[in-house]
Amino acid sequence: MSDSGESDGKACLQCGRTLPVADFHRNVRRPDGLAFYCRHCAAQRSETSRRKRGIEERKQSSAPVPDGSKWCAACGQIKPVAEFARTKAERIGLHPYCLPCHTAQGAASKTRIFGSTREYHPRHRHGIGQAEADELLAEQGGVCAVCGVADPQHVDHDHRTGWVRGILCFNCNGGLGQFRDDPVLLANAITYLKGTTWRRALIHPGVYRISSPARGRPPSRSS
Repeated sequence: MSDSGESDGKACLQCGRTLPVADFHRNVRRPDGLAFYCRHCAAQRSETSRRKRGIEERKQSSAPVPDGSKWCAACGQIKPVAEFARTKAERIGLHPYCLPCHTAQGAASKTRIFGSTREYHPRHRHGIGQAEADELLAEQGGVCAVCGVADPQHVDHDHRTGWVRGILCFNCNGGLGQFRDDPVLLANAITYLKGTTWRRALIHPGVYRISSPARGRPPSRSS
C-alpha cells in the first residue's frame, strides 16, 4: 500500500465516502491491502446476506451488561462469564450461549441434522450410523466381540486407519486402548498372566493342589 493511500484515505464502493484506511478491513488479496467497503457498509452487507439466507437478526441485551458478566443469546439472561464455555472462534473468547443453553443448542442441532444424539456420535466419530452399528452388533450375536458380555455400547476402531472393527463393552474397548492396539503387548500380557496366576496341579488321581510360580518368593515390603 502506498504512502499516498495512507494519507488520502480510500473511497467506499457502497456509500461513496472517502474515509481513513482505519475504517476499512484488511484484505491482503487487494493491491491496496484494503477491503472494497468501509466497516459500516461491510457490516450492513453482512446482515443483509444473513437475512436472505434465513438467519435471524443477532439479538442484543436490552439492559447494560456489567463487567465480569455476559448476556446469553438463548435464554436472554445476564450471567457471570464463568458460566460460559471458552472458545477461540469468538472474538471475546466465550461462547454466545451459557453452559446449559450451549448443551441444549448442541443437542438440538445434532437431532436436527442427524435425527438423534445417538445417531450423531457414531456418525461423527467413526463414519457409521446407528443402523450400521446395530447391524454389526447383530453379526456379533448382540454381545461384546471380545468378552461376550451382552449389550455392548462402544464402537471400536483401528486408530491407524480409522476403520471400524466391532462393538465392544466399556472395559474391553478401554483395555485395547491402554495396550495401544499392539498385538505384541497383548501377547506379552497373556504370557505374563500364564506365568503368574494360580493354577490347579494334579498331585494324585482326583486330588489337586493350588499352586503358583510366584510361590516361595520372599514377601514384598508392603506385605
